[in-house]
Amino acid sequence: MSRTLTEFLSFVPLAIMAALWFESLFVQRLGHFPQINLGNLLASVPTVLSAFLSKNLLVIVVVGIISLAAIRFFLSV
Repeated sequence: MSRTLTEFLSFVPLAIMAALWFESLFVQRLGHFPQINLGNLLASVPTVLSAFLSKNLLVIVVVGIISLAAIRFFLSV
């Protein structure tokens, strides 16, 4: 593969993760504007912070799972 194609394909996982993240932040109901899913939004804050600080996928996933579980347990969102 050419270097340009390889560089282009390196952005595919990032684009897929971003699309999944944005899709989980909003709740869609027919005939209404999308609403923000508060639990996922609150869990995203420490997850994004850990992504910037560690740049380690395992840390990001673990922080995301733990923060979402804690928010669902304590806030019952």
